[in-house]
Amino acid sequence: MDRIVDSRDQKFVLYEMLNVTELCKTDMFSDFDQEMFDMTLDLTREICEEHILGCYQEVDKEGGAKFENGKVTIPKQYHEVHKIMNEAGLFTMGVSKEAGGQGFPYTICLASYEYYSFHMGFMLYPEATTGAAHLIEVFGTERQKRLYMDKMYAQKWGGTMCLTEPDAGSDVGNLKTKAVRQPDGTYKIYGNKIFITSGENDLFENMVHPVLARIEGDPAGTKGISIFLVPKYRVNEDGSLGEFNDVHCTGIEHKMGLKGSATCSMSFGDNGNCIGELLGEERKGMAIMFQMMNEARLGMGLQGVSTSSVSYLHALAYCKERIQGKNIKDMMNPDAPNVPIIQHPDVRRMLMWMKTHTEGLRALVYLCAFCLDKAHASSGEEVDKWKGIMEFLIPVCKAYGTDMGFRVTELGIQCFGGYGYCNDYPMNQFMRDLKIASLYEGTNGIQALDLVGRKLGMQKGAVFMNYLSEMNKTYETYKNDPRLADMAKIVKEYIDLLAGMGMYFASCTKEGKFMIPIANAVPFLHLVGNVSLAWMHMWMAGIAQSKLEEIYKAKGISADDKKAIRELPAEDKEVAFYQGKVYGAEYYINNVLPMAKSYAEAIRKEDMSIMKIHDASFACGENL
Repeated sequence: MDRIVDSRDQKFVLYEMLNVTELCKTDMFSDFDQEMFDMTLDLTREICEEHILGCYQEVDKEGGAKFENGKVTIPKQYHEVHKIMNEAGLFTMGVSKEAGGQGFPYTICLASYEYYSFHMGFMLYPEATTGAAHLIEVFGTERQKRLYMDKMYAQKWGGTMCLTEPDAGSDVGNLKTKAVRQPDGTYKIYGNKIFITSGENDLFENMVHPVLARIEGDPAGTKGISIFLVPKYRVNEDGSLGEFNDVHCTGIEHKMGLKGSATCSMSFGDNGNCIGELLGEERKGMAIMFQMMNEARLGMGLQGVSTSSVSYLHALAYCKERIQGKNIKDMMNPDAPNVPIIQHPDVRRMLMWMKTHTEGLRALVYLCAFCLDKAHASSGEEVDKWKGIMEFLIPVCKAYGTDMGFRVTELGIQCFGGYGYCNDYPMNQFMRDLKIASLYEGTNGIQALDLVGRKLGMQKGAVFMNYLSEMNKTYETYKNDPRLADMAKIVKEYIDLLAGMGMYFASCTKEGKFMIPIANAVPFLHLVGNVSLAWMHMWMAGIAQSKLEEIYKAKGISADDKKAIRELPAEDKEVAFYQGKVYGAEYYINNVLPMAKSYAEAIRKEDMSIMKIHDASFACGENL
């Protein structure tokens, strides 16, 4: 039984929807085939069902990472799981073959990651390491690759992202960490960083910190920021560890979730002896760091999907097993038996909301990854097209994926009733662990500003138009299908609504009403997410309906024989799956999609009360 990811739905998205095996016909991915993909995903599922899910609650109850005398120890279970997964090659799936990895398509990597992304308390250790190593692979010198990258990809040495400071979180340009040039070409680093994931731990022999800092004399703001590689222990030219590099952990945060993850405060150069070396060019630190941040942001969207999925599957299993109350049709019959709560309409409503958001988000996040693969495997204008759509989708996947994912976990608790609020089951932990995903790697408000301020106008709006064009292609496919035409017509109305809102924001900017898009960035992002999931469901329903017609025909069942069709899912899992896709699409498009119209209507009112209200007017009690 699948307890983390619905493997049937995953394969549907990969092979029936995205046709990811088409990538295997390109030069870049010619060494792969579906059998290899399936073997890898099956291996990941087996490992994660046993080991990742197995220690999930255990670590949370034990208290997670510990800080004593400047040292951090992480749960012993993590050492064991890390060894198993590393030996299985799961951490190097997406690493290029040139760098010693396996070079899988990113879409397949993401599908594999989904099995363990819900346990970010553990996964942040290897993921931060791989992300930092990739920075070195892309921007580092041959010497830096030799000294650092190989050991980091091998998971012997760890990596971080040292960006945030006490007075410089989202406002990165305000950072105070400085770098002082040395005669030998290195830099002395002085400063403090906070919220540094995996900054100190006992999993790795050494830590390599990419640190954002400003070289003395360079301009203020983000344009003056550079990035430096700062190891915990200096590295000799032969690759061996040298002396301690004056890098100290001063404490770890005590959090509502992700308790196994060491979120550290780090101090660099307390004794004036912290040495760093420049990564890439001077004053290009933000551009370099954004590569890692974009990768991480899509990973956060996947965390939303993964946690939604595991919460939904746990809730579904419980609702099938939990006996309580009579079926509503028999409520007046005192002799009627009690039934599983999945038969109660309100429970079915919650499960359907969870199902459609989980499956819709999975399809959207996988599509985003697939766009990157298509960009890598394409040439000419197609590269820019697919890369552009991927970049447009990243803030949507990150913000909408984690916002809706959090809502799924909340409904998961609701399905369990009082038991969901207790620690007997992992339901409240799913919610606690996921909350951070809307905060780190740029808050969801920042993602919305990125969407409105940068992505909407990329290439003079061509990227947004390309995205709308892909939606419209799906509509054109199904607009004349008698079984899908009504559904397609509704979705088309909302695609046009989204297009109109993009034009409206453009006109606001031209008219000097720039605060309208800024103040409504989050509602607009939710509008994009809402319509995007409707597109996913229309696409999935179209494929499912075709498959159902093939099955009905093969079984000799008329498409008009409603009784036979209604009873068939009980004996045929494929029919059950495909009917679930069609009914899921109907539910989402009829019950959830209309929210987009509310967002649009509210935005067009141009209400600026949030800016008009005086700071003193938010609350006026004593001493407020």
